[in-house]
Amino acid sequence: MSLKVRTDSGFADMRAVWFEGGRLMMIDQRELPRRVAVAGFSDHASAAEAIRNMTTRGAPSIGAAAAYAMCLAALSGSDLREAAACVRSARPTANDLFYAVDFMLGELDGGADPVEAADRYADGIVEKCAKIGEHGAHLIRDGAKVMTHCNAGALATVDVGTALSPIRRAWAEGRRFSVYVSETRPRLQGMQLTAWELGQEGIDHAIIPDGASAHFMSKGVDLVIVGADRIAANGDFANKIGTLDKAIAARRFGVPFYVAAPASTFDPATASGEDIEIEHRSEAEVTEILGERIAPEGSPALNPAFDVTPAELVTGFITEAGVLKPAEIGRLRA
Repeated sequence: MSLKVRTDSGFADMRAVWFEGGRLMMIDQRELPRRVAVAGFSDHASAAEAIRNMTTRGAPSIGAAAAYAMCLAALSGSDLREAAACVRSARPTANDLFYAVDFMLGELDGGADPVEAADRYADGIVEKCAKIGEHGAHLIRDGAKVMTHCNAGALATVDVGTALSPIRRAWAEGRRFSVYVSETRPRLQGMQLTAWELGQEGIDHAIIPDGASAHFMSKGVDLVIVGADRIAANGDFANKIGTLDKAIAARRFGVPFYVAAPASTFDPATASGEDIEIEHRSEAEVTEILGERIAPEGSPALNPAFDVTPAELVTGFITEAGVLKPAEIGRLRA
């Protein structure tokens, strides 16, 4: 179930993040869907900047990039604690980043080979995502209408996906259904990334404006599946801005609402959604398109990158351990 990338010579299997020739490599997601470009990084500071500027994005991919950043720090003989602080500062909301840095510090302190440890981390994410697909595919019946938000596919998760993993698995098993892909303003990760991934594999889908989500739910959606960036101990979770809107609409129209995420996204140290730090990004992402301002001069913009959805709106969490109710997530161990 590797990410299929269509090239001039056919299809190629790629990961979103990998290590090759002593460098951290990643698909530059800022360039999609116009072209498939690959960026390489040789030191932990530039790798951290790639996380910050969203060359790579999506909580599990961020985690893998952070693991390889720590690998680069170890290979160069850098102070690991200083490197860890640099990488941790890249973005504040996704738990996988902090989980990966802590994982690598533990491995490196124990004498592990840096490359082997980082590869093991990335491979583990892929294995967990594959299991998410196995556990969640049965939720999607033949002829279903599925809605998703932002990008929680292979690009966001090294390979396979979280929210897209059950979708890809169900499609591979022969069921045919359609996917509503909300555009996900202001960065349009749904339109530019999720639709691109689904198109690469021929999965039936349509892009919809974010504001049309409740409309389509009122006409008949069978389930919503989204990813997550951090899940608190009580089941509240942070995900791309606009997720809360969908959860509220899903409750109103009786649509099951699922969150797909590996154990590394669950943060038992965060008691509830009120304790999750929400990243606020540049207002230019809201007021400009392709570098050209379209908003009135002098009008400011607010740009929270994430919102928090309360656990009471979640039907279940699709994890590598199975589909769990919010009250059951305490048994999940990373």
